[in-house]
Amino acid sequence: MSSARATTLAEAFSAKLLKEMYEMSLTDKIVNRDYQGEVNDVGSKINILNISRISEKTYTGADLTADSLYEVNTLLTLSEQKSFYWTEKTIDNWKSYVKDPHSTVVAQKADERNKNMDEYLLGLYGDVGAGNHVGTDYNTGTVTVAVTTGVVTGAGGATFSAGMVGKSFKATGHTKWYRIKAYNSAQEIVIENDSDDETSAYDGGAIAGGTAYVIQANTAVAVTTSNLLQKVADLKQKLDETEKYGLSAVPDSERWLIAPPEFFNTIVRASGIVLHVPEVYTNLIKAGFQGELLGFKLFQSTRLTGDNSSGYHILAGHPNWVTFAEKLLKADIEEDLKGNFGSAYKDLFVYGAKVADSRRHFCAELFATFA
Repeated sequence: MSSARATTLAEAFSAKLLKEMYEMSLTDKIVNRDYQGEVNDVGSKINILNISRISEKTYTGADLTADSLYEVNTLLTLSEQKSFYWTEKTIDNWKSYVKDPHSTVVAQKADERNKNMDEYLLGLYGDVGAGNHVGTDYNTGTVTVAVTTGVVTGAGGATFSAGMVGKSFKATGHTKWYRIKAYNSAQEIVIENDSDDETSAYDGGAIAGGTAYVIQANTAVAVTTSNLLQKVADLKQKLDETEKYGLSAVPDSERWLIAPPEFFNTIVRASGIVLHVPEVYTNLIKAGFQGELLGFKLFQSTRLTGDNSSGYHILAGHPNWVTFAEKLLKADIEEDLKGNFGSAYKDLFVYGAKVADSRRHFCAELFATFA
């Protein structure tokens, strides 16, 4: 068979594979691993221990009354169970120009796992402490709050929605923030103490009818070049004020803020904000580090929950906010495929995270869109 010159083209292939590209993982930047126990199996419970605070008292000359020490034990459950399983067949390697794909696949597997862990951790915005949310608040009308039950009845145009469940609530007369536990109707919701480690309860007492209230960050706030710095300052203030509410102070060092690309696009257009990367942090650039602002190390990530239409759940906090545990339980190689030729690879990986009640306020959330 003959053909005109240049109609039959030679084909060549690169012996190297194009790598799947991923953002660098942020997991190690935003968690701590301060737990007791060994990760043994799926569903393992890991103890996170703390000693409750004791108070200083005024000395009057009378005999002292000793405080007892109490252990606070929080349980972390390894709830996520993940696996990879793939085959590398002898015939495929023989036919393909790429003879050894294994190292590339292993690297991609690790990056995929890191991405999934990042998304899991950044999805814990619901574990940000009540009162630590920045967004557009809702305060239409007035409310009555029933003692003990925490049933909130709205009046004067107050209209509640199912989307308010989990939001922070505070009425005039409350000394702390509560969270919305349940939606009963457009005029009735239920609030509870901001605690996951105790039976649901409400301890804020009765609030008489006609009282003003606020539901924090009910909808996303529109962040622009003119108000971006103020919103970051609001996040900082949330973390700075924890001690005055009887909670542990959030250390000034190691604070981080993780935001989407739209946040940084807004920064570069804002006047008076200049980010720089101190030389000591140049190694963090690979992990999306963009610089420092108001004491926060800024990281860019596309793995946050949300979007620029409904709102991003942007987190700013300290590594002590969330305790994280993970373990590779099993990794096997089937050197000879039964009924075929080649090898198979599989693993079983478990992980989980827990925000202890005493650390819920070590993180703040900005619920925002960007223009």
